[in-house]
Formats: sequence, structure tokens, C-alpha cells
Amino acid sequence: MTLISKFAGAASAIALSCVAVAAQAEVLFWSTQAKPVEESQAMREQVLSGYTAGVDYQPNDGGPWITRLNAELQAGSGSIGLLGALHGDFSAMNPDDLVDLTDVGAMAKSATFNTLAKLGTDQMQYIPWMQASYIMAANKEALQYLPEGADIDALTYDQLIAWAAKVHEATGEAKFGFPAGPDGLKHRFFQGYLYPSYTNGVVRTFASDAAVTAWEKFAELWEHTNPASTNFSFMQEQLLSGDAWIVFDYTSRLAGAFNERPDDFVAFPAPAGPTGRGFMPVLAGVAIPRTAPDMEASMALVQYMLKPETQIATLRATNFFPVVDVALPDDLPASVQAAGAAIAKMSGAADANPGLLPAGLGDKGGDFNRVFVDTFERIILARQDIRTVLDDQKGKLAAIMTATGAPCWAPDAPSEGACPVE
Repeated sequence: MTLISKFAGAASAIALSCVAVAAQAEVLFWSTQAKPVEESQAMREQVLSGYTAGVDYQPNDGGPWITRLNAELQAGSGSIGLLGALHGDFSAMNPDDLVDLTDVGAMAKSATFNTLAKLGTDQMQYIPWMQASYIMAANKEALQYLPEGADIDALTYDQLIAWAAKVHEATGEAKFGFPAGPDGLKHRFFQGYLYPSYTNGVVRTFASDAAVTAWEKFAELWEHTNPASTNFSFMQEQLLSGDAWIVFDYTSRLAGAFNERPDDFVAFPAPAGPTGRGFMPVLAGVAIPRTAPDMEASMALVQYMLKPETQIATLRATNFFPVVDVALPDDLPASVQAAGAAIAKMSGAADANPGLLPAGLGDKGGDFNRVFVDTFERIILARQDIRTVLDDQKGKLAAIMTATGAPCWAPDAPSEGACPVE
């Protein structure tokens, strides 16, 4: 080998070594979120490009995500530096596999979210990262009929019922709109809004006396609900047509109305009941596995993800809303600005009582939802006796929980093993 060849070989080795070091210096961000190509590209180019230390953002489906993570945890070392996932994904993990982030210096505005992130421990198992939710919206024509003294940003269910009743009386039409159609998300309203607001639970309290009261109240509201709601699935359509003046739905299913006629509608938080302002956050967080190769770098990335400017960039990339206190830019779509303000008020309310997405149900998730849909159809549409229906449906719900072994999720009290239907 010539001297030149030796130098060339040495130079190549050094170059490869530098590349390896550079690659290793990047934090591997292993996520279940922002998986579509356009979203993952936006995460890399718009959100994470400002992190000068370098990030390798890799989104995956839940199966591959947990498989690789578990392999590294079992091996006792790995390359994953930061985890991004929904609350339910973290709640299914062993808390000992996640690093305590109490002192990371970045935290969500909502004390409720920060409590959830502890996963029942006294440590921050993850840091809330971004959120989406369901909200209320109304035609501004309806505002003149708000009950005296009512604050639209802090309504109770009784005030909502009274409001819908006054609109009904004044217009001669039932103008509360509810997504009760075949593709409507009615089950999420019962699981995340009505039950937490009246029973402080979902599974344990399914057939409780408080649940009877909750269904009685919803039956009152139904008297002022457009009877065609059984055909409604995306409430933006009914807002635009005028078939409904006051509605509930997922933020993306209201976006069309706000973007088309932003001056005609107002978004606001869900109402409160005796046990708080129930709402269903789709909450994602970031966490550090105990096998992260560079704890300092991972901690720094957590802090970066919670910066206001990063949160705004994340909103643009994913349509998930910030969890920190930020002023939304004026150039965002009208729907994003309206929904973002309502979600912030709802999640930050002193009486916020989140009813989380069901977790641990596997392929029984549809059966779980069906229990609530069938209960609605029997009690509200068929006008069957509430106590009789709840006692009957209780057995079906208990069978699902037993079959899956799924433990309780908030606001139900934690359980050892399957969440009981009490």
C-alpha cells in the first residue's frame, strides 16, 4: 500500500468516525404522533429544524413503537432519546421505565394535565406536549338568548338547557344540534363530557344514581335538540345551514363553519356539572426512557418542545393545540384560533375534569363504544326507563372490562386489574 493510500484510508476512517459521532449526537425522537408524510416532514422542517443540536424524528405505528422500546428496555441500553405518544400509551408502561421529569423546567399550563402526567405516582412520568379536544360552538344569533348572568366560557349544564329552551321558544324551532348520526362522535360526549361532569367516572359509575341524573339532564336537553340530529355527523354543516345554533363536536368537524364564516360563530368550553367540567382531551406527551443514551440532550429537547414558539410550530404542523400559555398568531385559520382559545379555557378551568380516551381495550374498543350508543338510543330515542337500561347495559360493560382486563382511566379511580363496574 502506498503512503497516499494509507493517508486516504486514514482520512476515510476519520470521516466515517465523525459521521457516526454526529449521528449519535442527534436525539432519536421515537413517536406515535405526526405519522402522515406531510406531518412528519413538517415536524422535521418546521418544528425541529430550530433545535441546533439535531433531532432524528421517527414516527411509527403503536406496534413497532412499543416493540423497539421494550427491546431497548430489556437490553438495558438503547438509542431512543425521547418518546412522543398519547397519554394512554404512557399509562400502559411501567413507571420505572420512564425518567422523572419533575425538574426538567418545562410544564403545561393546566394543573390537571400535569397531574395526569404523573400516572398516579409522585413523579412527572411525561411532560404534556400537545392537545386536541371536542368543544361547543354557537351561531352568534343565539347569544341574545343566554340565561341572565350566564358566562358562555363557564356554563353549567342547567344553563345550557335553559339557553337551548329559550332559543326553542323564541324561534319556534329546536336548535341545539348533536352529532347523533351514524358517523357522529356521540359516544365521546357521553364518555368524556356527560359522565365525568355528573358522576366523576365513566366505568365504575356507569349505572350509579348520579348516572341516572346525568341521563335525566340529557333527556331535558334533547327536548330542545333538532330531531334531525340522528342524521347529523359533522356539526359544521348544521351551523352553516342554520339547522342548529348551538352544537357540540370535535374541533376538526367544526372547522369548516369557522373558516367559511368566521364572524358568524363563537367557540366555547363544554359545560360543567356537579362533579366538574368534564371534557375529553386527546393529550400527547413527551417522555425519556431510562435507557436514553444522553440524558442531558434528551432533557434539553423536552424543554425545547415546550417553548411557545415550538408549540406554535407544532400546531401548524399537526393541528394539535399548545399546552402552554401562548398568543396564537393572527395568520392562523379562523377555526384554529377559535378552537384554540376554547380548548385553552376548558383545559385550564379550575373545575376541569378530564375524561380520557378509553385505554387498554384492544379490539373491544368498538364494543365499549356500542354500550354508550345503545344506552343513548334506548333512553333518549326509545324513552325506556333509565334505571332499567343502565342495569341491563351494566352487565355488558362489565363483560368487556373483564375480557380485556383494562384498568381504570381518569376520572375513574385507579384499579388493580380490570376496571370494575360498581
